[in-house]
Amino acid sequence: MGSLGLVEDEARCSILNHLKGFDGAGWEARKMNLQDLAVAEIWSAKVKPSSRITPRFLAILVGMSAGHDGENVGNCPFCQSLFMVLWLKGVKFTVTTVDMRKKPEELKDLAPGTNPPFLLYNGALKTDFMKIEEFLEATLAPPRYPHLSPLNKESFDVGADIFAKFSAFIKNSPNNRVQEQALLREFTRLDNYLNTPLPEEIDHNSTEDISVSKRKYLDGNRLTLADCNLLPKLHVIKVAAKKYCNFEIPAHFTGVHRYLQYAYEREEFRQTCPASVEIEKAYLSVASKRT
Repeated sequence: MGSLGLVEDEARCSILNHLKGFDGAGWEARKMNLQDLAVAEIWSAKVKPSSRITPRFLAILVGMSAGHDGENVGNCPFCQSLFMVLWLKGVKFTVTTVDMRKKPEELKDLAPGTNPPFLLYNGALKTDFMKIEEFLEATLAPPRYPHLSPLNKESFDVGADIFAKFSAFIKNSPNNRVQEQALLREFTRLDNYLNTPLPEEIDHNSTEDISVSKRKYLDGNRLTLADCNLLPKLHVIKVAAKKYCNFEIPAHFTGVHRYLQYAYEREEFRQTCPASVEIEKAYLSVASKRT
């Protein structure tokens, strides 16, 4: 079973997932059987001992659906979000692949009826994505690891409904403009937020009037949990909506396009994205019902 152990000067965790072939910083990929998982460890950089009390032993098991070939990373924006979090925390990855369509008995016993991602901690199973994310943020905390929580609550809220609107859009008839308009309203909301300066961007002692934000990401110029949640979903929308709905994010959404441009420059996002073909195959059956 995979484990995440926080000890005096090292942090390590073993991940069961379905990633393969990533060459990004901190990633090393190989295929293994489940029984070999104990040697698939993820090591962070050496860190100095801290007076902060940390758990002596944690167990983490993050599943990620394999792609159509049973090996490469499949389409799972929630799993990608968690791997972005771990990468941004500075954790160094060693990666294994397991085909969830042939789920090993160990996984069936561990999380029956549960789809990834999930996490095991001291014998307690966590299957709720937000609970897993909260756990990682609380456990992998300063001074050893950076906080990723955004300063502004609105940075979390602004993209909360966009994926649901996309899901309704891709399932409905192309002649039904209602769903497309609902999706566009969410993009408008996101674009307005990205183009509106955050409070910390405004210098009240300056005579310069900042009317349009120049920040890179949702909450400023650093990636936060808000970005880890939203960017994988935007990537899915970008690929699947283009393929099956001939829909592209309108050019006049300058804030959204600026945001995506900066995001794709970051390897934490770009190198954890599934291949476009995996997203297309994941939505093939849904999109084929559009009439």
